[in-house]
Amino acid sequence: MGWKEAAEPVLTRMPAVRRPEGHVPFKEKLMWTAGILMLYFFLTNITLLGVQTGQGGDLFGQFRAILAGAQGSVLQVGIGPIVTASIVLQLLGGANLLGLDTDDPRDQVLYQGLQKLLVVVMVALTALPMVFAGGFLPAQPSLQLGGLVLEQTQVQLLIFAQIFVGGVLILYMDEVVSKWGVGSGIGLFIIAGVSQRLVAGLVQPATGGFFFDWYRILTGQVEVGSLVSGAGLQTLLIGDGHIIALLTTLLIFGIVVYAESVRVEIPLSHARVKGARGRFPVKLIYASVLPMILVRAVQANVQFMGQILNSQLGSMPSWLGTYSQGQPDGGLFYYLAPIYAPQDWMWWTANVSQEWWQVMIRIGIDVTFMVVGGAIFAIFWVETTDMGPEATAKQIQNSGMQIPGFRQNVGVIEKVMERYIPQVTVIGGALVGLLAVWANMLGTIGSVSGTGLLLAVSITYKLYEEIAEEQLMEMHPMMRQMFGNE
Repeated sequence: MGWKEAAEPVLTRMPAVRRPEGHVPFKEKLMWTAGILMLYFFLTNITLLGVQTGQGGDLFGQFRAILAGAQGSVLQVGIGPIVTASIVLQLLGGANLLGLDTDDPRDQVLYQGLQKLLVVVMVALTALPMVFAGGFLPAQPSLQLGGLVLEQTQVQLLIFAQIFVGGVLILYMDEVVSKWGVGSGIGLFIIAGVSQRLVAGLVQPATGGFFFDWYRILTGQVEVGSLVSGAGLQTLLIGDGHIIALLTTLLIFGIVVYAESVRVEIPLSHARVKGARGRFPVKLIYASVLPMILVRAVQANVQFMGQILNSQLGSMPSWLGTYSQGQPDGGLFYYLAPIYAPQDWMWWTANVSQEWWQVMIRIGIDVTFMVVGGAIFAIFWVETTDMGPEATAKQIQNSGMQIPGFRQNVGVIEKVMERYIPQVTVIGGALVGLLAVWANMLGTIGSVSGTGLLLAVSITYKLYEEIAEEQLMEMHPMMRQMFGNE
């Protein structure tokens, strides 16, 4: 008996959101999307019962912008388990270890069940060290619930149960948006988290918002210093002035929107309908920026492991890692940590305690990891989402289209696609990785990571395109039949 036969009774019984039987009106899709978004914000504001207030630190740290959720809330783990499960399945699928044919309806059900089961396991594995490893979510010594008094171990179990429920909830919230709403839940939650940070970075007085900091500078509450000596210039550019952060944020917006419009268009014509023509666009960022979540998730898991080891061992061997205020400042885990902000690499400032050569090694590792990892995960993404040359050729063939001047044959179309898709996928993935590191090094408004900003802009752009397409199909019902959306 193979693993599929053994696991089928469990995987086929995993709870699932029912697919709509017919066309879902656009207004109804917007209602579902808005409802899930409101629920997401509501859950991020529900504090975990039993946690000591003001204690512990965010284990995800700078990765919080792309992993969504909120520290100390029911959605503590965010989309981290979903992303990690996706990485594991992509690696297993890429190595053909699962033996699942996604074209087979039975194997599709097994794959979806396996993905959900793996996410549930990842939620538990992520929550366990957060609750039971010291310093991250410290539990109250005792907790009174009505007439029941819970001891510390019971309080920890209660915290774990809340995080577990929140992790499972976000899994099904994502599924509701994917089936009944617009876009995907993961993308929606990333946009929500990043937008919240951007708005706070612009107008929130408590955290030094851009407008309030400039008000303090102009009214003399903040001493800028001499521009000639460089101290004042540094204050305006990377200090309270946030000029570079603002320019970087605007540039990322512009670059991503421009890159989304750069494409190679392959002409198509209908085999039977004379005069019916079209184009298949191969965008520069063909695999989108979503593979960057997977790259950053790998880095987040490495840093996650380092913090767990540091909290459990007390002090690790210096070559492995040394920590200060919860962040690595030496050893292997320091070199593997991404660059988060200008203060992490500008060794000529007082904020960096490492030597210049140590900083350069860290930058080199981060750039290499993001560029190479971006290209590799982009290839994985394209192959596992049926965007590769073979799958694309089948889609074109099934639609009755062909490439003018070539025979109407799947193999011929696939060879034409192989001239463009693999190369564009690698170039686009590497470019997005480079942009993410560059944005992190220069900083952004609201301390949103470069990857988070890239994701938010790209997902918003694609969401805009999808909404425009939905409105077009709503206005012209015949188009729904052409695209199979009826």
